[in-house]
Amino acid sequence: MAGTPATAALTAAGIPFTEHAYAHDPANRDFGMEAATALGLDPDQVFKTLLADVDGRLVVGIVPVTGKLDLKALAAAVGGKKAAMADPALAERRTGYVVGGISPIGQKSRHETVLDETAELWDVVYVSGGRRGFDLGLAPADLIRATGAMVADIAR
Repeated sequence: MAGTPATAALTAAGIPFTEHAYAHDPANRDFGMEAATALGLDPDQVFKTLLADVDGRLVVGIVPVTGKLDLKALAAAVGGKKAAMADPALAERRTGYVVGGISPIGQKSRHETVLDETAELWDVVYVSGGRRGFDLGLAPADLIRATGAMVADIAR
């Protein structure tokens, strides 16, 4: 399997990870739940990467696929007042990934990142590896290290 900017960034940083490919159904738009089901994982252990506009700057929120991003909590976590979901086209341009395959790791531009606190309940969490049908497994502490994320209660 060809690498992605996410796998290249993890390799360069010496961070251990596992690769998990699955057949993506183009008709399925619930990318996170599709990954959890296809890989036979607990959906609470699979995290989605979302971008929000917080007071005019893009911020990455990483939350379990079973929940939603609490925009108010995300804004508060980064010292902002107001947050709204980022335009998908802008998210793709700024990360270098396509929606449904946006990895929190190896993005074109570095963004302030917040990881939901439930990630720390797991030995391994799964995030997009940089394309649809491809996830990476890694320790939450390594995800934090790779992204510079802060940890906060941002899921509902």
